[in-house]
Amino acid sequence: MTGTALITGGHRGIGLGIARALHAEGFALALASEAPEDDPEVRAATVELGATYFRHDLRRDDPAALMDRVTESLGPVNTLISNAGVPAMARGDLLDMTPDSFDRCHEVNLRGAFFLAQQAAKRMIDLPDTPYRSILFVTSVSASMVSVERGEYCISKAGASMMAQLFAARLAGDGIGVFELRPGIIETGMTAAVHDSYTARIEAGLVPARRWGVPGDIGAVVAPLAAGAMRFANGAIIPVDGGLSIHRL
Repeated sequence: MTGTALITGGHRGIGLGIARALHAEGFALALASEAPEDDPEVRAATVELGATYFRHDLRRDDPAALMDRVTESLGPVNTLISNAGVPAMARGDLLDMTPDSFDRCHEVNLRGAFFLAQQAAKRMIDLPDTPYRSILFVTSVSASMVSVERGEYCISKAGASMMAQLFAARLAGDGIGVFELRPGIIETGMTAAVHDSYTARIEAGLVPARRWGVPGDIGAVVAPLAAGAMRFANGAIIPVDGGLSIHRL
């Protein structure tokens, strides 16, 4: 028995790769994002996966209301994939970063993610131990690797990493697994604008695997975590980056 998974940003990119992996494992899927219901990517994802879509803005909407809607439609959520995130509004000099761009990253990547996870955790505590209960935070190698041209994103992901550790420590005694995944350079819409420049650097050895990551790479790691196959590794930080974050001379 696998249960119900709520995936923020699950209709595209890394979130869609995760949704496909969990669908293959038999999870009922709730996908949430701020995109309208008639968005072509939303419609395609729900049709492909038999998923239910819930429009939700992490910056403004009530996380308790989202959890209520999902529970009423699909039953209790035993797996939360905190995946939705936003990049810097514009890459550029750290000294030119704007408050608006800083606040946007933190409102979505930190504040919104925290309070949705808080609501999910409160409800998971009251659920039976079967099926396995878990919260997975999708952060980034930028939680520890510096990119001075998008400092607000790096700061928000470093904070999200600590958030994952805090939830792991708080929930381990309740048998709820909390894990952090750190994707590297993944081929999605978010990286489309820098695709050519990154391709050249990847081929030159920036990524030891010498290829772009794809959303399915993240999904392949998420599936056993959500199924409980790594439950005693609670709090683990897992790089999914083809070796990008390995310290090398």
